[in-house]
Amino acid sequence: MTTRRDFLSQAAAAAALTAAPASLLSASPPRAATRPVVIASANGLRGVKVAYDRIIRGTDTLDAIIAGVNIQELDAEDQSVGIGGFPNADGVVQLDASCMHGPTKRAGSVGALEGIATPSLVAKAVMDYTDHIMLVGEGAKRFALAMGFKEQNLLTEKTRQDWLRWKARLNPNDFWLDHDDDVAIKYSTGTINMNAVNAAGDLSSVTTTSGMAWKIPGRIGDSPVIGAGQYCDNLVGAAGSTGRGEANIKVCGGFLAVEFMRQGVAPEQAVLKTLERLAAMTEQRLLRPDGRPNFDIQFYAVAKDGRYAAASLYEGASFAVCDERGPRVEKCAFLYARGR
Repeated sequence: MTTRRDFLSQAAAAAALTAAPASLLSASPPRAATRPVVIASANGLRGVKVAYDRIIRGTDTLDAIIAGVNIQELDAEDQSVGIGGFPNADGVVQLDASCMHGPTKRAGSVGALEGIATPSLVAKAVMDYTDHIMLVGEGAKRFALAMGFKEQNLLTEKTRQDWLRWKARLNPNDFWLDHDDDVAIKYSTGTINMNAVNAAGDLSSVTTTSGMAWKIPGRIGDSPVIGAGQYCDNLVGAAGSTGRGEANIKVCGGFLAVEFMRQGVAPEQAVLKTLERLAAMTEQRLLRPDGRPNFDIQFYAVAKDGRYAAASLYEGASFAVCDERGPRVEKCAFLYARGR
């Protein structure tokens, strides 16, 4: 016999289901991870191993992946992040980073940070010690110094020479020799994104970059934008991006990929669907004659249950991953085949 209390409980549950959005009704229930997994952009091959080993030893997922990206931030030969990163048009290295911690639902971010080699750690300090999420420019630097971070010159001689050569080519009528025949001028949008899940299903994400080479001073890309450069929901998964930040900001790609996974879409299809949205939102001036974007971009995703994937607009990109089989590079899925 159904009691009055049972009847009221059943009625309340039915009413809640009736009022729930269709996207939530169709979403797959979250599942705990069966194994720890760390996924990153291809330049994070060393980092995914470091992060994975720490997670296995019980380190928090965010602390582990930040230790992973610190490898690139502190590598002066890596010209896409941290020390030695490509400077802006004035020859000043300005760094961006953001992070999210799934279990606590917290986030931190810094933009246009100068003189501090590890913006990922500063972003985490913003998360841990302030009621804010994003600090930028001079304020971000003052905060970092107050937190005990040490200021240093981030412009290496190698990168300074690249900047001088780029600057020399700006005006064909000046007195600088361009050396087009023996010097290749580099244009980089290099970044490192890393996402992880542990055996308990706890997730974290981080993205760090020196941004687009020779950018207008003060330019901020997608890396420090929560929901674009990376996003994490501990009930669902984590995702992030590398590549043209201006394109990603317009579709909130990190958030969008996680939302697709929330609806039950597998990680590979989630990042491919995100790329489809990004291509559809590309403005006319950035389209090739065949109607496809004239740039590339990559998305990386890991689900709460340990499934993972990465995808690029164009064929040929790779990503780094580490699980019980060890660190390795795998091919990204892609939206468009090369040459077609």
